[in-house]
Amino acid sequence: MTVAPSITSRASLARPAARRSRVAPVELFFDLVYVFAAVQLAQILLGDLSCIGALQTLILFAAVWWGWNYTAWAMNWLDPLRTRVQLLSVVLMLAALGMAVAIPTAFDERVWLFVGCYLFMGILRPAVMMLAFAGRQLARNYRMLLLWTLFAGVFWILGAAAPDQWRIPLWLAAVVVDYAAPLARFRVPFVGSAPMHLWDADAEHLARRNRLVFVMALGQSILLMGGAVADRTPLDLPLVGSLSVGFASLFVLWWNYFALAGSGAEHGDTSTGALRTAFAYAHALMVLGAVLVAVSIELRLTHGTLTPAIVLVTTAGPLVYLAGNLMFLRSRFGRLARSRVIAAVVLVLITGAAVALREAVPVAALSLAVLSVTTTLAVFTAVQRRSAAHAGRAT
Repeated sequence: MTVAPSITSRASLARPAARRSRVAPVELFFDLVYVFAAVQLAQILLGDLSCIGALQTLILFAAVWWGWNYTAWAMNWLDPLRTRVQLLSVVLMLAALGMAVAIPTAFDERVWLFVGCYLFMGILRPAVMMLAFAGRQLARNYRMLLLWTLFAGVFWILGAAAPDQWRIPLWLAAVVVDYAAPLARFRVPFVGSAPMHLWDADAEHLARRNRLVFVMALGQSILLMGGAVADRTPLDLPLVGSLSVGFASLFVLWWNYFALAGSGAEHGDTSTGALRTAFAYAHALMVLGAVLVAVSIELRLTHGTLTPAIVLVTTAGPLVYLAGNLMFLRSRFGRLARSRVIAAVVLVLITGAAVALREAVPVAALSLAVLSVTTTLAVFTAVQRRSAAHAGRAT
């Protein structure tokens, strides 16, 4: 006769308090597939610099990010040293790889591969969490999350089955539902809700996971930049200069990020609602900004003259990244970073001037103008952080 597992045995997959904040090797292994996914997303935009191409890239990025984000949050509570959790991570990684492979033709012949892998991840995660934490608040939370995932899944499936002209609006609706779920407290009429204060998240673990995935987003920039230059001959001075400016752009983005969000997560608001905004939403914008920066670097390496699309992508990367900065600082520290606002305004002015004068402005001039803004901001942020640290020690 078999005995039903107790609540304690079912919850044996829970992460012990002693290593709650650690990022385990299996989590790093899972993240590797997202370097490939980021490269695939960049190639989509590089292949179609139209509004449709940008919209398709945005939809696919939203799905890819949400798949990573929900997995990172699930690992906030699961013990990564347990074999069953490691197997779960591998299965989710395989599904994420399927999504990444499907990205180039996700709106065409591989539409069902992309949607199938995305929904498989979205259903498997909460199902495992409900079983692992049965009888606990976390299981009830994931039940509400699963209902919202199924609701969004209706739009994902309808979009995959519908004629091509309906795919973008239906998938946009699916993205809106997915991203609105936490903001709506996962409320389902006549069933219940799961407001954020009921999710006992660990701030430091989430901060470490998001820092690492941002670095990986910069890693795909290195891959794209290196690939754009590797086969170019001759390796003349202008090309070396463009490569140097591109590398400097990545370094400044890294510097800017870690001067802002690289410190310990114990500072600022650590409520789950604030963590949701800072890591689920703000970091989505920052990672998307890094992807756009990678695309702009390749465009500037492979094009000798400016076009409106190249100008917009070049400034859109830092602007989207700064939008994430503003959201991050607002959620964690309750303040509006005026330095980010000023930098964004300057970038908008550069965009307008470069589009109007694109036939007379060299590509290098636009690159250096944008780099000067981001470098100034990075230096200011680092100095400001150092001053705040010294003031803290003084008190």
